[in-house]
Amino acid sequence: MARTIDAADIRYMQMALGLARRGLGAVWPNPAVGCVLVDAKGRVAGRGWTQPGGRPHAEAEALARAGARARGATAYVTVEPCNHHGQTPPCTDALIDAGISNVLISVLDPDSRVSGTGAARLKDAGIQVVTGVLAKEGKAANRGFFSRIENKSPSFTLKAATTLDGRIATEGGDSQWITGAEARRAGHLLRARHDAVMVGSGTALADDPTLTSRLPGVTNQARPRIVMDGRLRISLRSKLMSTLSDAPLWIVTNENSDAEKIEKFTDLGVTIIQTPADESGHPDIHEAVNKLAKRGLTRVLVEGGGQLASSLFKAGYIDQIAWFRAPSIMGAEGIPAVGRLDIKKISELSEFKRISTRTFGEDCLDILVRKR
Repeated sequence: MARTIDAADIRYMQMALGLARRGLGAVWPNPAVGCVLVDAKGRVAGRGWTQPGGRPHAEAEALARAGARARGATAYVTVEPCNHHGQTPPCTDALIDAGISNVLISVLDPDSRVSGTGAARLKDAGIQVVTGVLAKEGKAANRGFFSRIENKSPSFTLKAATTLDGRIATEGGDSQWITGAEARRAGHLLRARHDAVMVGSGTALADDPTLTSRLPGVTNQARPRIVMDGRLRISLRSKLMSTLSDAPLWIVTNENSDAEKIEKFTDLGVTIIQTPADESGHPDIHEAVNKLAKRGLTRVLVEGGGQLASSLFKAGYIDQIAWFRAPSIMGAEGIPAVGRLDIKKISELSEFKRISTRTFGEDCLDILVRKR
Protein backbone atom coordinates (compact mmCIF):
# COMPACT_ATOMS: atom_id res chain seq x y z
CA MET A 1 0.00 0.00 0.00
CA ALA A 2 1.41 3.35 -1.05
CA ARG A 3 2.32 5.74 1.76
CA THR A 4 0.24 8.92 2.05
CA ILE A 5 2.43 11.99 2.51
CA ASP A 6 1.26 14.07 5.48
CA ALA A 7 2.20 17.38 7.09
CA ALA A 8 4.85 15.72 9.28
CA ASP A 9 6.55 14.25 6.20
CA ILE A 10 6.65 17.68 4.59
CA ARG A 11 8.08 19.21 7.75
CA TYR A 12 10.87 16.66 8.04
CA MET A 13 11.77 16.98 4.35
CA GLN A 14 11.92 20.75 4.75
CA MET A 15 14.29 20.14 7.66
CA ALA A 16 16.43 17.91 5.45
CA LEU A 17 16.51 20.57 2.72
CA GLY A 18 17.66 23.14 5.27
CA LEU A 19 20.48 20.82 6.28
CA ALA A 20 21.42 20.23 2.63
CA ARG A 21 21.93 23.95 2.03
CA ARG A 22 24.65 23.98 4.70
CA GLY A 23 26.89 22.15 2.25
CA LEU A 24 26.50 24.57 -0.66
CA GLY A 25 29.86 25.84 -1.86
CA ALA A 26 31.86 23.18 -0.01
CA VAL A 27 30.97 19.79 -1.50
CA TRP A 28 31.46 20.01 -5.28
CA PRO A 29 31.39 17.94 -7.48
CA ASN A 30 28.93 16.16 -5.18
CA PRO A 31 25.37 17.34 -4.55
CA ALA A 32 24.62 19.02 -1.21
CA VAL A 33 22.40 16.46 0.52
CA GLY A 34 20.48 16.55 3.79
CA CYS A 35 19.15 13.57 5.75
CA VAL A 36 16.82 13.39 8.76
CA LEU A 37 16.06 10.12 10.59
CA VAL A 38 12.78 9.95 12.52
CA ASP A 39 11.95 7.05 14.84
CA ALA A 40 8.59 5.30 15.20
CA LYS A 41 7.54 7.75 17.94
CA GLY A 42 8.09 10.76 15.68
CA ARG A 43 11.33 11.85 17.32
CA VAL A 44 14.37 12.98 15.33
CA ALA A 45 16.97 10.27 15.87
CA GLY A 46 19.72 11.66 13.67
CA ARG A 47 20.55 14.47 11.26
CA GLY A 48 23.27 14.83 8.66
CA TRP A 49 24.42 16.78 5.65
CA THR A 50 27.19 16.32 3.09
CA GLN A 51 30.49 17.32 4.68
CA PRO A 52 33.16 19.56 3.09
CA GLY A 53 34.83 17.86 0.16
CA GLY A 54 31.80 15.62 -0.35
CA ARG A 55 32.58 13.03 2.36
CA PRO A 56 31.06 11.73 4.58
CA HIS A 57 27.67 11.67 2.88
CA ALA A 58 24.56 12.99 4.61
CA GLU A 59 23.13 9.52 5.25
CA ALA A 60 26.34 8.32 6.91
CA GLU A 61 26.40 11.39 9.14
CA ALA A 62 22.78 10.93 10.21
CA LEU A 63 23.20 7.19 10.85
CA ALA A 64 26.32 7.78 12.96
CA ARG A 65 24.44 10.27 15.12
CA ALA A 66 21.41 8.00 15.46
CA GLY A 67 23.28 4.83 16.34
CA ALA A 68 20.89 2.02 17.40
CA ARG A 69 17.94 4.42 17.21
CA ALA A 70 18.10 4.18 13.40
CA ARG A 71 16.53 0.70 13.43
CA GLY A 72 12.93 0.97 12.27
CA ALA A 73 13.27 4.70 11.56
CA THR A 74 12.14 6.67 8.52
CA ALA A 75 14.82 8.45 6.51
CA TYR A 76 14.10 11.74 4.76
CA VAL A 77 16.78 12.28 2.10
CA THR A 78 16.92 15.23 -0.32
CA VAL A 79 18.72 13.36 -3.13
CA GLU A 80 18.48 9.65 -3.93
CA PRO A 81 21.04 7.67 -1.88
CA CYS A 82 24.08 6.58 -3.87
CA ASN A 83 24.27 2.96 -5.00
CA HIS A 84 27.82 2.67 -6.25
CA HIS A 85 31.24 2.14 -4.72
CA GLY A 86 33.33 5.30 -4.81
CA GLN A 87 35.54 6.63 -2.03
CA THR A 88 32.99 5.20 0.40
CA PRO A 89 30.54 2.26 0.31
CA PRO A 90 27.03 2.90 -1.07
CA CYS A 91 24.64 4.80 1.19
CA THR A 92 21.94 2.31 0.18
CA ASP A 93 23.88 -0.45 1.94
CA ALA A 94 24.33 1.71 5.03
CA LEU A 95 20.59 2.42 5.24
CA ILE A 96 19.73 -1.25 4.76
CA ASP A 97 22.28 -2.46 7.31
CA ALA A 98 21.00 0.09 9.86
CA GLY A 99 17.48 -1.35 9.63
CA ILE A 100 15.75 1.72 8.18
CA SER A 101 12.11 0.88 7.42
CA ASN A 102 11.06 3.78 5.16
CA VAL A 103 12.95 6.18 2.90
CA LEU A 104 11.36 9.34 1.55
CA ILE A 105 13.35 10.98 -1.27
CA SER A 106 12.90 14.46 -2.69
CA VAL A 107 14.63 13.99 -6.08
CA LEU A 108 16.28 11.12 -7.94
CA ASP A 109 19.98 11.50 -8.66
CA PRO A 110 20.59 12.40 -12.36
CA ASP A 111 24.05 10.78 -12.23
CA SER A 112 23.92 7.68 -14.48
CA ARG A 113 25.73 5.68 -11.78
CA VAL A 114 22.71 6.14 -9.49
CA SER A 115 19.65 7.44 -11.39
CA GLY A 116 16.90 5.25 -9.98
CA THR A 117 19.10 2.34 -8.94
CA GLY A 118 19.42 3.62 -5.38
CA ALA A 119 15.66 3.67 -4.87
CA ALA A 120 15.36 0.25 -6.55
CA ARG A 121 18.05 -1.24 -4.30
CA LEU A 122 16.20 -0.03 -1.19
CA LYS A 123 12.88 -1.44 -2.45
CA ASP A 124 14.51 -4.80 -3.21
CA ALA A 125 15.66 -4.91 0.42
CA GLY A 126 12.07 -4.55 1.60
CA ILE A 127 12.22 -0.86 2.47
CA GLN A 128 9.21 1.27 1.57
CA VAL A 129 10.39 4.07 -0.72
CA VAL A 130 8.56 7.25 -1.73
CA THR A 131 10.07 9.66 -4.25
CA GLY A 132 9.15 13.17 -5.34
CA VAL A 133 8.54 14.67 -1.87
CA LEU A 134 9.01 18.44 -2.32
CA ALA A 135 10.66 17.65 -5.65
CA LYS A 136 10.62 21.26 -6.91
CA GLU A 137 12.38 22.48 -3.78
CA GLY A 138 14.76 19.53 -3.88
CA LYS A 139 15.88 20.26 -7.41
CA ALA A 140 16.20 23.99 -6.68
CA ALA A 141 18.47 23.26 -3.71
CA ASN A 142 20.88 21.44 -6.05
CA ARG A 143 20.28 23.46 -9.21
CA GLY A 144 23.99 23.52 -9.97
CA PHE A 145 24.49 19.78 -9.59
CA PHE A 146 21.56 19.04 -11.90
CA SER A 147 22.84 21.61 -14.40
CA ARG A 148 26.33 20.07 -14.45
CA ILE A 149 24.94 16.58 -15.09
CA GLU A 150 22.09 17.42 -17.45
CA ASN A 151 23.36 20.54 -19.28
CA LYS A 152 27.15 20.15 -19.00
CA SER A 153 27.21 23.56 -17.34
CA PRO A 154 27.49 24.84 -13.78
CA SER A 155 24.72 27.08 -12.48
CA PHE A 156 25.82 30.72 -12.80
CA THR A 157 24.73 33.46 -10.42
CA LEU A 158 25.42 37.05 -11.43
CA LYS A 159 26.24 39.15 -8.39
CA ALA A 160 26.11 42.91 -8.90
CA ALA A 161 26.46 45.81 -6.48
CA THR A 162 25.08 48.89 -8.22
CA THR A 163 23.43 52.25 -7.94
CA LEU A 164 19.70 52.46 -8.56
CA ASP A 165 20.43 53.06 -12.25
CA GLY A 166 22.54 49.90 -12.56
CA ARG A 167 26.05 51.40 -12.47
CA ILE A 168 28.95 49.50 -10.91
CA ALA A 169 31.65 52.19 -11.22
CA THR A 170 32.24 55.76 -12.35
CA GLU A 171 33.47 56.52 -15.82
CA GLY A 172 37.01 56.57 -14.42
CA GLY A 173 36.60 53.18 -12.73
CA ASP A 174 36.01 54.23 -9.10
CA SER A 175 33.77 51.59 -7.46
CA GLN A 176 34.75 51.38 -3.78
CA TRP A 177 32.33 51.40 -2.22
CA ILE A 178 28.89 51.70 -3.82
CA THR A 179 27.20 49.57 -1.15
CA GLY A 180 27.77 49.62 2.59
CA ALA A 181 29.58 47.26 4.95
CA GLU A 182 26.52 45.13 5.74
CA ALA A 183 25.83 44.45 2.06
CA ARG A 184 29.49 43.63 1.48
CA ARG A 185 29.40 41.04 4.28
CA ALA A 186 26.36 39.49 2.60
CA GLY A 187 28.41 39.38 -0.61
CA HIS A 188 31.10 37.39 1.18
CA LEU A 189 28.43 34.91 2.31
CA LEU A 190 27.41 34.50 -1.33
CA ARG A 191 31.02 33.67 -2.19
CA ALA A 192 31.10 31.07 0.57
CA ARG A 193 27.98 29.36 -0.78
CA HIS A 194 29.35 28.98 -4.31
CA ASP A 195 32.00 26.59 -5.59
CA ALA A 196 33.95 29.31 -7.38
CA VAL A 197 34.04 33.07 -8.03
CA MET A 198 34.52 34.33 -11.58
CA VAL A 199 35.48 37.70 -13.10
CA GLY A 200 36.67 39.07 -16.42
CA SER A 201 40.23 40.29 -16.87
CA GLY A 202 39.07 43.93 -16.97
CA THR A 203 37.63 43.65 -13.46
CA ALA A 204 40.71 41.81 -12.23
CA LEU A 205 42.98 44.57 -13.57
CA ALA A 206 40.84 47.50 -12.42
CA ASP A 207 40.02 46.28 -8.90
CA ASP A 208 42.94 43.96 -8.10
CA PRO A 209 40.63 41.79 -5.95
CA THR A 210 41.40 38.68 -3.93
CA LEU A 211 37.91 37.17 -4.60
CA THR A 212 38.03 35.14 -1.37
CA SER A 213 35.27 34.93 1.22
CA ARG A 214 36.56 36.79 4.25
CA LEU A 215 34.05 35.59 6.82
CA PRO A 216 35.15 34.07 10.16
CA GLY A 217 35.51 30.30 9.93
CA VAL A 218 35.26 30.13 6.12
CA THR A 219 38.06 28.37 4.26
CA ASN A 220 38.75 29.14 0.61
CA GLN A 221 41.25 26.39 -0.16
CA ALA A 222 38.79 24.44 -2.33
CA ARG A 223 37.12 27.51 -3.88
CA PRO A 224 38.83 28.51 -7.16
CA ARG A 225 38.99 32.11 -8.30
CA ILE A 226 38.40 32.09 -12.08
CA VAL A 227 39.53 34.85 -14.43
CA MET A 228 38.53 34.99 -18.09
CA ASP A 229 41.74 36.41 -19.55
CA GLY A 230 42.20 35.76 -23.25
CA ARG A 231 45.51 37.63 -23.45
CA LEU A 232 46.94 36.69 -20.02
CA ARG A 233 47.00 40.27 -18.81
CA ILE A 234 46.92 39.33 -15.11
CA SER A 235 49.99 40.63 -13.30
CA LEU A 236 52.25 38.18 -11.50
CA ARG A 237 52.24 40.77 -8.68
CA SER A 238 48.44 40.92 -8.36
CA LYS A 239 46.56 40.04 -5.18
CA LEU A 240 45.16 37.00 -6.96
CA MET A 241 48.71 35.71 -7.34
CA SER A 242 49.90 36.68 -3.88
CA THR A 243 47.02 34.75 -2.27
CA LEU A 244 47.55 31.44 -4.09
CA SER A 245 48.17 29.74 -0.76
CA ASP A 246 44.69 30.83 0.38
CA ALA A 247 42.68 29.77 -2.67
CA PRO A 248 43.30 28.25 -6.11
CA LEU A 249 43.45 30.44 -9.20
CA TRP A 250 42.18 29.25 -12.58
CA ILE A 251 42.77 31.39 -15.69
CA VAL A 252 40.71 30.73 -18.80
CA THR A 253 42.67 31.91 -21.82
CA ASN A 254 42.90 31.42 -25.57
CA GLU A 255 44.61 28.44 -27.19
CA ASN A 256 47.10 30.75 -28.89
CA SER A 257 48.15 32.57 -25.70
CA ASP A 258 51.84 33.16 -25.10
CA ALA A 259 53.45 29.83 -24.10
CA GLU A 260 56.12 31.54 -22.01
CA LYS A 261 53.47 33.38 -19.95
CA ILE A 262 51.54 30.16 -19.49
CA GLU A 263 54.64 28.43 -18.16
CA LYS A 264 55.26 31.23 -15.65
CA PHE A 265 51.74 30.95 -14.31
CA THR A 266 51.71 27.16 -14.13
CA ASP A 267 55.11 27.10 -12.42
CA LEU A 268 53.57 29.22 -9.65
CA GLY A 269 50.61 26.85 -9.26
CA VAL A 270 47.95 28.51 -11.43
CA THR A 271 45.63 26.25 -13.40
CA ILE A 272 45.43 27.31 -17.04
CA ILE A 273 42.34 26.36 -19.06
CA GLN A 274 42.64 27.01 -22.79
CA THR A 275 39.79 27.41 -25.28
CA PRO A 276 39.46 28.64 -28.85
CA ALA A 277 38.94 32.39 -29.19
CA ASP A 278 35.54 33.74 -30.22
CA GLU A 279 34.96 36.39 -32.90
CA SER A 280 35.90 39.19 -30.51
CA GLY A 281 39.11 37.50 -29.38
CA HIS A 282 37.81 36.42 -25.97
CA PRO A 283 37.81 32.80 -24.77
CA ASP A 284 34.85 30.97 -26.29
CA ILE A 285 32.20 31.08 -23.58
CA HIS A 286 30.61 27.72 -24.48
CA GLU A 287 33.95 25.89 -24.43
CA ALA A 288 34.90 27.59 -21.17
CA VAL A 289 31.64 26.67 -19.45
CA ASN A 290 31.88 23.06 -20.63
CA LYS A 291 35.43 22.74 -19.30
CA LEU A 292 34.42 24.19 -15.93
CA ALA A 293 31.63 21.61 -15.70
CA LYS A 294 34.05 18.80 -16.59
CA ARG A 295 36.23 19.91 -13.69
CA GLY A 296 33.25 19.37 -11.38
CA LEU A 297 32.02 22.88 -10.64
CA THR A 298 28.30 23.14 -9.91
CA ARG A 299 27.78 26.74 -8.69
CA VAL A 300 29.75 29.74 -9.97
CA LEU A 301 29.33 33.32 -8.70
CA VAL A 302 30.03 35.88 -11.43
CA GLU A 303 31.18 39.24 -10.01
CA GLY A 304 31.95 41.22 -13.15
CA GLY A 305 32.52 42.87 -15.36
CA GLY A 306 29.89 43.95 -17.83
CA GLN A 307 31.46 42.20 -20.83
CA LEU A 308 31.60 38.83 -19.08
CA ALA A 309 28.04 39.27 -17.80
CA SER A 310 26.73 40.09 -21.28
CA SER A 311 28.54 37.08 -22.80
CA LEU A 312 26.94 34.76 -20.25
CA PHE A 313 23.51 36.35 -20.72
CA LYS A 314 23.72 36.04 -24.50
CA ALA A 315 24.67 32.37 -24.20
CA GLY A 316 21.82 31.72 -21.74
CA TYR A 317 23.99 30.63 -18.82
CA ILE A 318 22.91 33.11 -16.12
CA ASP A 319 20.07 31.48 -14.21
CA GLN A 320 20.18 33.47 -10.98
CA ILE A 321 20.92 37.07 -10.05
CA ALA A 322 21.94 38.51 -6.69
CA TRP A 323 21.47 42.26 -7.18
CA PHE A 324 22.61 44.65 -4.44
CA ARG A 325 21.28 48.19 -4.95
CA ALA A 326 22.45 51.28 -3.12
CA PRO A 327 20.08 54.27 -2.82
CA SER A 328 22.12 56.44 -5.19
CA ILE A 329 22.19 57.57 -8.81
CA MET A 330 25.30 57.84 -10.98
CA GLY A 331 24.07 58.66 -14.47
CA ALA A 332 24.64 57.36 -17.98
CA GLU A 333 28.39 58.01 -17.89
CA GLY A 334 28.82 55.31 -15.23
CA ILE A 335 29.88 51.78 -16.13
CA PRO A 336 26.87 49.42 -16.36
CA ALA A 337 26.68 46.04 -14.62
CA VAL A 338 25.81 44.33 -17.91
CA GLY A 339 27.32 45.17 -21.29
CA ARG A 340 25.56 45.27 -24.64
CA LEU A 341 23.05 42.51 -25.33
CA ASP A 342 21.93 43.82 -28.75
CA ILE A 343 18.26 43.46 -27.82
CA LYS A 344 15.89 44.98 -30.37
CA LYS A 345 12.50 43.92 -28.99
CA ILE A 346 10.92 43.63 -25.56
CA SER A 347 10.15 40.00 -26.39
CA GLU A 348 13.91 39.30 -26.46
CA LEU A 349 14.48 40.30 -22.83
CA SER A 350 15.93 37.79 -20.38
CA GLU A 351 13.16 37.48 -17.80
CA PHE A 352 13.66 36.67 -14.13
CA LYS A 353 11.39 36.09 -11.15
CA ARG A 354 12.12 37.77 -7.82
CA ILE A 355 12.12 35.16 -5.06
CA SER A 356 13.35 37.27 -2.15
CA THR A 357 14.21 40.81 -1.12
CA ARG A 358 16.30 41.78 1.90
CA THR A 359 17.73 45.01 3.22
CA PHE A 360 21.24 45.47 4.57
CA GLY A 361 21.45 48.89 6.15
CA GLU A 362 20.50 51.35 3.43
CA ASP A 363 21.05 48.79 0.66
CA CYS A 364 18.68 46.23 -0.84
CA LEU A 365 19.37 42.72 -2.17
CA ASP A 366 17.07 41.05 -4.68
CA ILE A 367 17.49 37.35 -5.47
CA LEU A 368 16.00 36.47 -8.84
CA VAL A 369 15.82 33.24 -10.86
CA ARG A 370 15.39 32.87 -14.58
CA LYS A 371 11.87 32.14 -15.75
CA ARG A 372 11.72 28.80 -17.54
